[in-house]
Amino acid sequence: MLSRLYISNYALIEELEISFDCGFTVITGETGAGKSILLGALSLLLGGRADARAVRNADRKIVVEATFDVDGYSLESLFEENDIEYFAHECIIRREVAANGRSRAFVNDTPVNLGVLKDITTCLVDIHSQHSNMLLSTQSFQLNILDSLAGNGALLEKYTASYKQLVAIEKEIARKKELIEKSRAEEDYISFQLEQFKEINLHENEDAELESLQHKLSNVGALKEALCTVDHLLTAEGLSVIENLKAIEQQLSFTEEVMEETSGMAERVSNCIIDLKDIAMTVSHAQDDLNLDPAELQRVDERLDTIYTLERKHNVDSVNELLEIQKQFEEKLSTITSGDEEISQLEATLKAVNAQTTKLAEELRSKRKKAADAFIEEFKPLVSSLGLKNIAFKVDFSDTRLSVTGADSVEFMMAFNKNQALMPVKDTASGGEMSRVMLCIKSILARHMHLPTIIFDEIDTGVSGDIASMIGEMMASIASSIQVVTISHLPQVAACATSHKKVFKTDSEASTSTSVMALDNEQHVMEIARMLSGKDLDEAAINNAKSLINQYVKR
Repeated sequence: MLSRLYISNYALIEELEISFDCGFTVITGETGAGKSILLGALSLLLGGRADARAVRNADRKIVVEATFDVDGYSLESLFEENDIEYFAHECIIRREVAANGRSRAFVNDTPVNLGVLKDITTCLVDIHSQHSNMLLSTQSFQLNILDSLAGNGALLEKYTASYKQLVAIEKEIARKKELIEKSRAEEDYISFQLEQFKEINLHENEDAELESLQHKLSNVGALKEALCTVDHLLTAEGLSVIENLKAIEQQLSFTEEVMEETSGMAERVSNCIIDLKDIAMTVSHAQDDLNLDPAELQRVDERLDTIYTLERKHNVDSVNELLEIQKQFEEKLSTITSGDEEISQLEATLKAVNAQTTKLAEELRSKRKKAADAFIEEFKPLVSSLGLKNIAFKVDFSDTRLSVTGADSVEFMMAFNKNQALMPVKDTASGGEMSRVMLCIKSILARHMHLPTIIFDEIDTGVSGDIASMIGEMMASIASSIQVVTISHLPQVAACATSHKKVFKTDSEASTSTSVMALDNEQHVMEIARMLSGKDLDEAAINNAKSLINQYVKR
């Protein structure tokens, strides 16, 4: 429920704060300005486009702030998802627009993007204008009315999940069939390539290992010579490194007995001797194992040539990349050989999901038809009371392919005159008739659903007399369930309101400003009298206004 609207620096508004009651509020007076105040400002809160031209004073920003009681609207999860503090009885929504057109939005002082703002505020406010009447012509809106009255929310969620699963399986089957068809066209090529890979029998990092071995085999002579030199220097009799170190060890052992400075040096040299003996042994074995083997070198060269040829063929630089290509070929061939079986399994699943989805669609249709019958019974007397006494109305159902909303196409068929053929409402209703039909629909929905605050924007245009009184009473009836705010120029509508606000302009030497004044009971009577007779008020007009108000109270 909207409890407060604050507007600052917006168009003709310097600063304005309006409080709203929970019942039926009517706004009269200079209603063009009223539309500018409410609809322009509220459209910003509903995520509408920010227009820098609406900024009254370029030195300040526009601020539009509304306070709502959001208890009962089930918004807790939406607030939690967007990390916004939730307070059931006071939700403050604010939109700020700078002179350059840039805007920011806040919910309970938490910055939010316009998408989140719209998600929240569209649950709280429904602005209904004559433009909104065009919605009645759309089949999606008509279907939504029936689903709302049938209480199909949970069933629709279940159906939608099943339908999405159905579509996903259909797409997967199509994808796999396309892949298999494409792969089959390449099957011979893939098989040939795989056979070549299997014959070569590559293993990971093989190219690096072979290149290292090739380099070794190509340099056997130089390697043997180097190892022989090392072995001679380490172990040959005479002045080998090891013999010299042994002599050093002996001399150091002697000095350690009398010199603290050389303590431990003999042991360190001894450790060096042990390491060098191990190195000498390893060099000796390596020298023995290193033999010129032309046949082995030829085998390595040929193997590398084969690998390099395959790398050039597939435009890669390593064996590991070749192995990845081999894996891809194997997967494609596996898809071909096992694809038919996978598709058969998917098609079996598709059949089961299709049956489940169809059953849910039939349940939706059954509930929709029952809701349509109840809707017609409730709708006819309401719309008849608004002067459309000859109206005929039915809901046509036709089967469609399964879609996101079910398997139904609906059409509201109406005739507004006797002996007139029933036609789709978009082809037969005038603007005034459409407004009254939509008002009746809103009235019915308000009885069955927890709707947001409804703001009616002069939808009573073009009616007068008893019909205007009935429209006012119907709005008041809706207000017994939800909050209603209406901008109106009809005294009959204003007489039914529980709260009355008047819009007016004041001029100064520098500017024009718009204000809104809450009327007390006496002012309420005087404003209705003015609406009835114009500027010249007399006792008759005042009594007529009181009579109009009393007529509604008595009803």
